[in-house]
Amino acid sequence: MESRLQIKTKCSREVDEEAEPVSPTGLYFNSKSMSVYILAILESAVPIDDVHAFPLLRDVFLPINPRFSSVMAYDSKGKRRWKKVEINLEDHVNIPTIPDSSPLKSNDTHFDEYLTKLSTEALPEDRPLWEIHIIKYSTSKAAGQLVFKLHHALGDGYSLMGALLSCLQRADDPSLPLTFPSTQSINRGKSLVDCLSRTLSVVYGATIDFGWSVLKSACISDDQTPVRSGNKDLAFHPVEISTVAFSMDQLKVIKTRLHVTVNAVITGIVSLGIRLYMQANGTEFGNSSSTALVLLNTRNTSGYMSIQEMLKADNKIWGNQFAFLHVPLPKLTANRALNPLDFVSEVQDQILRKKNSPAVYLTGLFLEIIRKCRGPEAAAEYIKGTCKRSTLGITSLIGPVEQMALAKHPVKGLYFMPIGVHKSLVVSVLSYMGTMRIGFGVEKGYIDAQKFVASIENGFQLIFKAATKNN
Repeated sequence: MESRLQIKTKCSREVDEEAEPVSPTGLYFNSKSMSVYILAILESAVPIDDVHAFPLLRDVFLPINPRFSSVMAYDSKGKRRWKKVEINLEDHVNIPTIPDSSPLKSNDTHFDEYLTKLSTEALPEDRPLWEIHIIKYSTSKAAGQLVFKLHHALGDGYSLMGALLSCLQRADDPSLPLTFPSTQSINRGKSLVDCLSRTLSVVYGATIDFGWSVLKSACISDDQTPVRSGNKDLAFHPVEISTVAFSMDQLKVIKTRLHVTVNAVITGIVSLGIRLYMQANGTEFGNSSSTALVLLNTRNTSGYMSIQEMLKADNKIWGNQFAFLHVPLPKLTANRALNPLDFVSEVQDQILRKKNSPAVYLTGLFLEIIRKCRGPEAAAEYIKGTCKRSTLGITSLIGPVEQMALAKHPVKGLYFMPIGVHKSLVVSVLSYMGTMRIGFGVEKGYIDAQKFVASIENGFQLIFKAATKNN
């Protein structure tokens, strides 16, 4: 009898030349130089019943996008395309177990080690590039957890988050749509003179930013510090993942006080926390040359579209559509130590200037020129150099305001982590139910995860205290 877990799709030995081509960024992220994945972790408020897993995957997840049932293959012209294959769902679902008598603390350790193990393993190339891990044992954070491991070639965080959300419903009323926080930017009025001056400034700034970006990607490396080991190959080095959560209401207090964005608040907190951790390991590191690689969604849209809208040919929303900004970490000078709010203000100025700079698009154009002249492997090597030479990467996503549920399992927490990005430190940011969850993927054995998280929390307290002083 044929297994019901096998999903038959159109399959042949040679890929159809009309099949969807792998995007340039997809080629970069699955190359000899790089293999980047995303771990998305859903924390369940109730014990997980895996009886729903296979029907959900078959009826909901796989139909979202053909890439979830395809592998990369070469056509007759040597071009990589997405080739439909037959799927055995059992190959993609893992359910690890531990003794039922284990205490919660032991379960926490087991789960952390399991995530670390996932960070060191590549997915097989002969089947679709995703898998799900169902954690049925409880930890101190959740009654059960779902871990999605997805190759970045399938799409970026926006695309994959949209796919994930399409599998979920509002816990209070499944008939109602999920809603998301406002992403309105800071709007400051400008006079004509200001606009003309700004135009000249933008042109000059774009030239400087683009040149600096190329130099940082090609030859200039950040200093070696307690958060940057400088190891040559960190692609599948063990990563220790931890998280911290801050109240959105408290973050908005800082945002309102300084007239900045929430992203600037988060980046400022992380920057200060990193400097505090550095200084605790040596006062000389407070002034080291350190750069954050901030990923920027380049789509001309706000919020998440439905999967149907994403996949429309004229929308071209699905896929990898982002750029990166080199943002120098503010140094921990004596003045900034006395006024930690300067960390947020300086980061805001840097992000706004660079985000609105044509250098973002010039960098993308430069990468495309490398691809066309020297091939996708050369472009992938350039991106790898960009990652290796900076200190940390920061990526953020917006989650829903309401609590979600998956097959009637309320989701109490949600976070994600890119892995395989050739860095000692990666930071992810995701809002959900009035809480901002910040994840840290640190090089295991080099960065002390517990002390690092404590430094981030200390940075938050210093900034929040300064923002509420005399209010």
